[in-house]
Amino acid sequence: MGTRLDRDQVVDTALELLNEVGLEGLTLRRIGQELDVRAPALYWHFKNKQDLLDAMATEMLRRMSRAELLREVTERRTWQDVLADSHRALRRTLLSYRDGAKVYSGTRFTDTSYADTMETYLKALVEAGFTPRAAARAFYTVYCYTIGYVVEEQSAAGYPEQGVKGIDLMEREQRLTGHPISAAAGPELFGESEAGFETGLRAVVAGLEATLPRGR
Repeated sequence: MGTRLDRDQVVDTALELLNEVGLEGLTLRRIGQELDVRAPALYWHFKNKQDLLDAMATEMLRRMSRAELLREVTERRTWQDVLADSHRALRRTLLSYRDGAKVYSGTRFTDTSYADTMETYLKALVEAGFTPRAAARAFYTVYCYTIGYVVEEQSAAGYPEQGVKGIDLMEREQRLTGHPISAAAGPELFGESEAGFETGLRAVVAGLEATLPRGR
């Protein structure tokens, strides 16, 4: 092997390859082929695929921060804007990668590069009157909503350019002719994903405002 392989190079290659083959097709062997090395060479840096996914999710978050997608969030005045805008930025990042939400969900960050951003969000909530525990719960609730929404959003849309079929609303309606209300729900569930995300986001934030304890 000529050039020494480093961890960052593997992660960059994996993220590029993800858009081509998706999460299911992303294997250490496939990445090794892309880098022109044998798969065992990758185990020097990553003990298994989950270890690699953790590193990929960490790099996705770093890129989001470097692109200053979150800068506007820190300039907002209300805690509702902090929660909403930070997770709009997260959704945009996840959508920029094929299966981005599936890669991101369930991973553990490999360093503390996320901490400054998270501290900023939680501080804004605490300053708005939330207890630290309530602030953490509020943030995590919107985070889970966003991850789950984008997992379903990407699955429903599919990747037609790569031969991955999404949900056909007309076909779905015909299949559910005996269940008219469920059939009519298709466009709302799978049609306008942007509007759907915003509607759900407002509902989640309003629910947090109504249910979590907050001081003056």
